[in-house]
Amino acid sequence: MSLAVRDAQLREMMDDPDCDPVRLRRTLQRFAITNRFVAGWGRTYRNLIAPALAALGRPATILDLGCGGGDVLRRVVHAARRDGFEVTGLGVDPDERAIATTRPMDAVTYRAADSRRLLAEAAAFDIVISNHVLHHLDEHAFDAFVDESASLATTLCIHSDIRRASLAYAAYAVGITPISPGSYLRTDGLRSIRRSFTPRELSAVLPLGWRVETSRPFRVLAVHRARHRA
Repeated sequence: MSLAVRDAQLREMMDDPDCDPVRLRRTLQRFAITNRFVAGWGRTYRNLIAPALAALGRPATILDLGCGGGDVLRRVVHAARRDGFEVTGLGVDPDERAIATTRPMDAVTYRAADSRRLLAEAAAFDIVISNHVLHHLDEHAFDAFVDESASLATTLCIHSDIRRASLAYAAYAVGITPISPGSYLRTDGLRSIRRSFTPRELSAVLPLGWRVETSRPFRVLAVHRARHRA
């Protein structure tokens, strides 16, 4: 199978509102394991988020759009508070099944919502992040999500996703096997890679003001810095 062309027609099983709820819950809960090994948020925090927090020099808010089980936000907020930053986090996901699997902690809360609802509430956050959201979106939803997320961020917006590559596909197929039984982790993970962007493809669909960065061998970041809004 060739990964030379992005397969945007694939649909991930967990995106089906009628998918098996037990498998979905296991998938969302086990994201905490897979994200720690493949998502690269430790490096993204050190290189982008921590410097932005230091530059603010005041208490800050972080929003995680499409937070799923909420593990990425917990990790980022924990790292920030460990480093002495006064940070609070909000994770939102339009799927209430995902919110039901989250584990709130000190300074981190979750709710069922999306970027459009937050904008309607006139909400704003210093830093907006997402993990593995972009490849799920069709063209219209992608454009709206990117624009809305930039409008919500007063300082920095980071969308982290998979960088499509044959080696990433092969490595994931093998590495995920031990923890995938009873979940959608293997099937959907491989479909995610086939749906994901190369850096050049992502650059071509992002609007002006965004830049693409690579992080770790198989990660790609869409980064937007707000101007004169902080």
